[in-house]
Amino acid sequence: MSSSSQFRVSVGLPMLAGFPHMFSSLIICLLMLGVSMNARAETGMQVKGSLAIIGGALRYDNSVVWQRIVQEAGGQGAKIAIIPAASANPDRTGQNLVKILKQYGADAYLLPLSIKYLDKDGKPTYTKVNRDTQWLDQLKNTSAVYFSGGDQSRITKVLFDEDGTRTPLLEAIWDLYRRGGLIAGTSAGAAIMSETMFSNAKSVLHTLQNEIHVGREIDQGLGFIGPHIFVDQHLIIRGRFARMLPVMQSQQIPLGLGVDENTAMFIFQQRNLEVVGYKGVIVLDLNQQQKKSTKTGFQLQNARISYLSHGDKLDLITKAITPSADKELIKTTQSEEADQQPRMYSDILANTAVVELISNLIESPARSLKGLAFDARSNSNSLGFEFHFQKTPESLGYYSSQSGMDNFTVSGIRLDVRPIKMKKPLYQEVK
Repeated sequence: MSSSSQFRVSVGLPMLAGFPHMFSSLIICLLMLGVSMNARAETGMQVKGSLAIIGGALRYDNSVVWQRIVQEAGGQGAKIAIIPAASANPDRTGQNLVKILKQYGADAYLLPLSIKYLDKDGKPTYTKVNRDTQWLDQLKNTSAVYFSGGDQSRITKVLFDEDGTRTPLLEAIWDLYRRGGLIAGTSAGAAIMSETMFSNAKSVLHTLQNEIHVGREIDQGLGFIGPHIFVDQHLIIRGRFARMLPVMQSQQIPLGLGVDENTAMFIFQQRNLEVVGYKGVIVLDLNQQQKKSTKTGFQLQNARISYLSHGDKLDLITKAITPSADKELIKTTQSEEADQQPRMYSDILANTAVVELISNLIESPARSLKGLAFDARSNSNSLGFEFHFQKTPESLGYYSSQSGMDNFTVSGIRLDVRPIKMKKPLYQEVK
């Protein structure tokens, strides 16, 4: 087992510097391959910039995240372009973002790129804006770009030409990133950060029960984070960690990063990650997986899952995790309640359930805990899934309550997933 495929925890050491019809599907696959090759080239060019990947629902009073965005953009007076392309109401969304970033000290402005903006003849303006020299020149003097939330497919529509190549505006954004600028995005604006993104995904359970199709559930993203990493958002509150797994497996993406709401992960030079904000980040590692899905349904064996919260850091190359300085190693069972936690979680896709499970596991004498994902409705698909979380020799946990709430860091938990058949009805009235 190579050390590069394991998560290691580093304590007290600084981080190192730094996917219709058959033919249409084939075309889309080729386009995604082209984007992937472009992203590999960018990595080789040593991108100097940073990313602020926000899980959505970022509160305006979350000063620690907003201030950090302005700081990484260059500090007070930093010029930040707001791109509201994903929004159903780009003008309102864009102006709100301009206002809030100005309140935190940035010189923010609206870049009117959206399928919703129309000219006097009722035609979309984005095909002109994405190659307009006015905006291309302005980006040369801009230090950050912020993508709003909404529908991520709207972003890629206005920034890729029909043949899948980058528009001049997207190239200008990449230039900003290469020279050391910040690319920020929330919700849909976070989804576009990886080469592959969810596009028209159904529910988490539906994604587990059915095949993944390039050009339908997933599509090409903008790839700022570099190759071999998959990004998802609204992660913990919506149980979306589970929908990442079949995409990563089918597209052979070894590392997944899922960020929760009101939380950001800052990534520097496509290598060093830091968690900032209210909740945290789920890290999924499929480098050691041993069993893949079959016709009987999605299944996975020997993956690794970790959880990082505010202040934690991760080296995306070495996989070394550095807990925040205020956290202490969990050496023994922390409370009498820890060994009284349920051994089976009936809905692992529920709000925060996966974090609760692995946090309870790491401070419990138990060696493993299980969770289920299924639809209890009597007329629904009987295919469900068992998630088996197990401690390994590498499993570690850290804890802090200095912020007034419980903050955990959990690393190296083994995750196996297997399909199960639920009985219908699940329960009956006692008569």
